[in-house]
Amino acid sequence: MTQPATLSATRCTLGEGALWHPDRNSFLWFDILGHRLYEHDGQDERHWQFDRAVSAAGIVDAKRLLIASERDLFLFDLDVATETRLCDLEADNPVTRSNDGRADPLGGFWIGTMGYGGETGAGAIYRWYKGELRRLFAPISIPNAICFAPDGSHAYFTDTAVGVIRRVALGGKGWPEGEPQDWLDLRPEGLNPDGAVTDAEGNVWNAQWEASRVACYAPDGRFLRALDLPTPQTTCPAFGGPEFTRLMVTSAAEGRPDEDRAAGNTFVIETDAQGRAEPRVLV
Repeated sequence: MTQPATLSATRCTLGEGALWHPDRNSFLWFDILGHRLYEHDGQDERHWQFDRAVSAAGIVDAKRLLIASERDLFLFDLDVATETRLCDLEADNPVTRSNDGRADPLGGFWIGTMGYGGETGAGAIYRWYKGELRRLFAPISIPNAICFAPDGSHAYFTDTAVGVIRRVALGGKGWPEGEPQDWLDLRPEGLNPDGAVTDAEGNVWNAQWEASRVACYAPDGRFLRALDLPTPQTTCPAFGGPEFTRLMVTSAAEGRPDEDRAAGNTFVIETDAQGRAEPRVLV
């Protein structure tokens, strides 16, 4: 385990959507409020500018992503920077935008929405699967921690405003079965669960807003360890690198003083954990 290093010193207002693309050997992430998608291959960084907030993506193939924006889901070609619209996402609601999202092991894509001002109960969680977008859970104020057991048996998610990570069983096509159950209550510690990812053993790695850390929990909810970061507003982790042992973590500069030079940066930590490749989205 190494100390965190700065992968990118670009100061994102609200970094999110951490994603490793194994075909490109690169790390992708978003600045939601800056309307940008970034890519870093370990040497060079580039970005794409959009006309609306963008927050999360799933890998379709070597050059295409499914991206969630404040008003739609669309395919984005990384080579030629073209968009192909798939469907609306609360396009008639100017209050909301997309937030945390991730592909599931059955080829679906889960995405949360929330109010620009964090309005209570303004958001929801949806799943895209083979051409269908279906609302799964609502009302939710700040959807986060969307991730999945490696075998596809369960999904995890949270409402950061509540402080409890929940777990729900998934059926054969990846749709939820039964009611979500409280899995990890972080309220007694005053912790705010943000983005999350699972490793190959099913442990949940959760970025914790205002806590300067990513914490790891076993599938039964036991705390295993925490990795400290140099800025408090950590937002989303993802495993990557040749062996999926590097943990990349985004952060947010919004509301942080100028003296916090690490705020909004993106970090990388070499771990002794084993991550895994993100599933591909079926479109």
